[in-house]
Amino acid sequence: MALLAFETSCDETSVAVVRDGRVLSNCVSSQIKLHEEYGGVVPELAAREHLRNLPAVAAKALEGAAVTQGEIRAVAATRGPGLPSALMAGLKAAQAFAFMIRRPFIGIHHHEAHLYSPWIQGLPPAADFSGFEPNVSLIVSGGHTMLIHVRAELDHVFLGATVDDAAGECFDKAGKLMGLAYPAGPVIDRLAGEGNATAFDFPRPMIHEPHHDFSFSGLKTSVRYFIRDHPEILNDSGAVRDLCASVQAAIVEVLVEKTIRAAKACRVKCITASGGVTCNRHLRTALGESCRRGGIKLRLAEKELCTDNAAMIGILAERKLAHGGFETGLDAEIMPNWSLENPAAT
Repeated sequence: MALLAFETSCDETSVAVVRDGRVLSNCVSSQIKLHEEYGGVVPELAAREHLRNLPAVAAKALEGAAVTQGEIRAVAATRGPGLPSALMAGLKAAQAFAFMIRRPFIGIHHHEAHLYSPWIQGLPPAADFSGFEPNVSLIVSGGHTMLIHVRAELDHVFLGATVDDAAGECFDKAGKLMGLAYPAGPVIDRLAGEGNATAFDFPRPMIHEPHHDFSFSGLKTSVRYFIRDHPEILNDSGAVRDLCASVQAAIVEVLVEKTIRAAKACRVKCITASGGVTCNRHLRTALGESCRRGGIKLRLAEKELCTDNAAMIGILAERKLAHGGFETGLDAEIMPNWSLENPAAT
């Protein structure tokens, strides 16, 4: 029997089918082009696009998995956190489907699912928890940057998070200041590969603070003032590459240093990382090098599972069922501000 999962927390419509830890299908419909002209996600447009795409994406996921409705044993969906109108589209569609086929429904915390996405590996993707060990997990995306101590499966402790802008938001807003296309994070990643990361010196906020929180608003402001004072840089393609590399280096150094420090503080020998910013090549390389120097194992989510996807929602839902329940009522509402400090909320 299989599990059908829905993910619509932001601007990607995703439906997946999983069975016994294997991802049979993971269909994602991106809305990047829709929001590109606005320079960011427009919540109401995102919700309308989810409603338009969900039937086709769900049908494609079932067809790709070669699974019929009668083979679905449970239905899961992201319950929060996320954009309220976007969450509502996926949650209510999933609840309606569960009601129609008379199967259990499980509401999943989006960030908690990210914690386990690094354990989904290979082609076709499959989750292997046989080697699971305590770890410190970095979740880093456009909306969130946080560190979690995962002590065991479904047992974690919140360590810290950004107090203002997330790392991904800093990437995108810095890129917007440079006149780069939305989303700017991947563009900065590409241009930085041809730039000099030591060309310009930007601050590394909170890098030496003993706590596990982050802050990137000051770095973003520093980039704004730098461009204001040196507008000629934007007319020099080489200087723009150097600027991208320098900004990226500042963000990545903070993420890596604080993650390594958290792992040492928690006395774990494994670090995991997930979320959209984990696609960044420099971050993946820097984390790998730092972990090797420190004798720490590193598990990075596969790039296609770093961004929002229903596969990780389905895998976590399946693990929750295997551990004895965690069913959610068919009348449960969305939780847009659901904190990872309390993932067991009903």
